[in-house]
Amino acid sequence: MSGSETAAPGAITSSADRMVGMEHAEVRYFTSYDHHGIHEEMLKDDVRTRSYRDSIYQNRHIFKDKVVLDVGCGTGILSMFAARAGAKHVIGVDMSSIIEKAKEIVAVNGLSDKITLLQGKMEEVVLPFPKVDIIISEWMGYFLLYESMLDTVLYARDTYLAEGGKIFPDKATMYVAAIEDGDYKDDKIGFWDNVYGFDYSPMKDIALKEPLVDTVEMKALVTDPCPIITFDLNTVTAADLAFSVPYKLTAQRSDFIHALISWFDIEFSACHKPIHFSTGPHAKYTHWKQTVFYLQDVLTIEEGETVTGQLENRPNDKNKRDLDINIAYNFAVEDPNRVAQGSCFYRMC
Repeated sequence: MSGSETAAPGAITSSADRMVGMEHAEVRYFTSYDHHGIHEEMLKDDVRTRSYRDSIYQNRHIFKDKVVLDVGCGTGILSMFAARAGAKHVIGVDMSSIIEKAKEIVAVNGLSDKITLLQGKMEEVVLPFPKVDIIISEWMGYFLLYESMLDTVLYARDTYLAEGGKIFPDKATMYVAAIEDGDYKDDKIGFWDNVYGFDYSPMKDIALKEPLVDTVEMKALVTDPCPIITFDLNTVTAADLAFSVPYKLTAQRSDFIHALISWFDIEFSACHKPIHFSTGPHAKYTHWKQTVFYLQDVLTIEEGETVTGQLENRPNDKNKRDLDINIAYNFAVEDPNRVAQGSCFYRMC
């Protein structure tokens, strides 16, 4: 995932010049992709990179002689996949200065005649083609939508994708499940009850509001997963990225519930044979891991019982790349000692 942007062809501007007038949060986002480490992490994510490679290489008949747009091209790996698959021409767009390295990488691989790389915002660049046949992008963030570029991909779709064009990938489904995580919750949240003999409980509110991005072991899951929303990139709008959806979780065993977790699955359904990958705890590791939301209550649930609720997500008013998330939960059982109901607000920033 990387930001996208260029001035008119021929204009000579530095990265700093391009950032003028942008809010601090936007500058921070784009400049974070200047560093090689984040690109190394993504390229070494075998699930991510192999899925994109396979979706392109196994569908050379779809890419042959097509004009391809790579939104947020980063170091250019997806652009080079598309060029090697027989694309007529590939345009890669990225705001980050890493694109200068991408140009060198494309050149040393002998693909400069097939790939044009533009530095700038997708909404401001001037493409060398009026329309493109295929859009490829690795736009996903933590919790799918945190710091994601999906709205940028949708702009590219609406502005440049030819009628009947394809998007790789084109479907994303978000899931939630409940976990037992008492030891870690005690360490992260309970810690504030007694800090060297002092009551630091006011800090608990802050700790609870910050979702944790981490790897969750499959054995921690107490409930079946519940799909909460699917985005079809062929039809979804930017307004759809703010949503409120219900969930229902059924316990697989009798245990405690300390948190809800979320992950997402990605599908390349435009392929001849659909390709997909998951970022869930049941699947091979990805750099997206899972997102953990600790609850105020500890639920004591028995096998077969259910927790219901509503998950609301919306971009933050001040910084659209940050997320405001509210999770309401209702655990209604006959035993009054185990009944629980509440609502927790979280901010991913």
